[in-house]
Amino acid sequence: MAGGAAVQELRLERLVAVGADERVPKARVGRLCHGGNNSHVTPQRRIAFVSIVAAVVLVVLKLTTGLAVGSVGLLSEAAHSGTDLAAAALTFFAVGVAGRPADRAHPYGHGKAEHLAALAEATILAGVSLLIAGEAVQRLAADAPPELDVAWYAFVVLGVVLAIDASRTLVLTRAARRYESAAFGTSALHFASDLAGSLAVLVGLVAARAGYPDADSVAALFVAALVLAGAARLIRQNVDVLMDRAPADAQAAAVAAIERLAPSVQLRRLRMRRAAGRHFADVVIGVPPAAAVEQGHAAASAVEEAVEGAIPGADVVVHVEPQGAEGELRERAHEAALRVQGVREVHNIVVLEVGDRTELSLHLKLPGSLSLDEAHAVASRVETAIREVIPEADSVQTHLEPLGDIAEARAVYPEDEAAGVKRIVREETGTDPDELRFLGTERGLVAFLTLRLEAGSRLADAHTRASEIEERIRRAHPEIADVIVHTEP
Repeated sequence: MAGGAAVQELRLERLVAVGADERVPKARVGRLCHGGNNSHVTPQRRIAFVSIVAAVVLVVLKLTTGLAVGSVGLLSEAAHSGTDLAAAALTFFAVGVAGRPADRAHPYGHGKAEHLAALAEATILAGVSLLIAGEAVQRLAADAPPELDVAWYAFVVLGVVLAIDASRTLVLTRAARRYESAAFGTSALHFASDLAGSLAVLVGLVAARAGYPDADSVAALFVAALVLAGAARLIRQNVDVLMDRAPADAQAAAVAAIERLAPSVQLRRLRMRRAAGRHFADVVIGVPPAAAVEQGHAAASAVEEAVEGAIPGADVVVHVEPQGAEGELRERAHEAALRVQGVREVHNIVVLEVGDRTELSLHLKLPGSLSLDEAHAVASRVETAIREVIPEADSVQTHLEPLGDIAEARAVYPEDEAAGVKRIVREETGTDPDELRFLGTERGLVAFLTLRLEAGSRLADAHTRASEIEERIRRAHPEIADVIVHTEP
């Protein structure tokens, strides 16, 4: 309900004083309360540090063994684990940055640091995968098969590697779910792909020892493809978050939750973004102009609770606006109707409040050559178009009128009628009309006159006086088919 600055202050207060907000998940509370305290090692940073140690062990084991036996598969896996080391280091850094509490410069917190780290990791993965693929292709294209000395200890090393990969994948997957961390999820995916690559290398070394040396290079190509596919997926996912791509599933859930509210509220806008496993929603709703402040606040609270119920842990800010006044509704209905193909004119738009219902009626002028079925179809499209721009309209009624063809007319000046019209105008305004002319048409005589009224007159008053003069002329001269009165100051 407040302005932009007030909304920002409210968000800042809620994030900084997060310990007092029961709606924030406990994991998030821990991250915000301890992320900026260097003297306190959080469980997240401890998990990330262990991943760094595990990645270092994997690189050393694979590199040493790969050089000893001449296996490009093991060397490629060493490079693969090198990317896991970079991923773990970036995750360690990202978790520390992302855990910092919100401040005035970062009212949404620092959660996107995790996604920046994940994007950097994915870029490294893509580059390494291309290098691995190039080396494997060169070996396969060589005239002489590569010399491999697949010693027994290579299989022991691979057994240790598989155990480390499996354990880190399990631990990091659980941590990603518990702390809703994109960086932990990325690291878990890295170790999982490392596990799959190590299995492929194991198969390749077994085949190479059995007399098929090219199997090692084939395993290296498999690792390269695995890494490249994972990198592409990570890049797409994290770019979506960094570019504030609306999370479609969460947005649909929020809209459905708001639509289920009773009494219903007018949803004018919903914007959603995601960062570090948490959703942020900015909602604009409309309430009746006559609603009290308490009613508007109650509606905002209901929307906030509905969205948080549909998306646990979401940060929701609701802005309340008065629903459009009658004049605004008429303008929106007029514009919507004219956009429908076939509609020529729109007039007599009336907005009525019937209890808690809003009803709208209007007159449409369509080509007279249309059949009734065709005209009804146009009217139905108009009603649909109006409901789309005025969702609070419970009923839309249209009255169909044929658009008259262009008629021929000739200028005439009947002296009796002219004298009578001037007399009526003088009696009503004290002066003659500024202009008076007559046209003879197929419908009969049409009178056009211009009245000069006080400059400060209200438009409603001017319209009333013009209508009174028009009615007097019609009664005094029934031979005049139509009277058109123009007023000027």
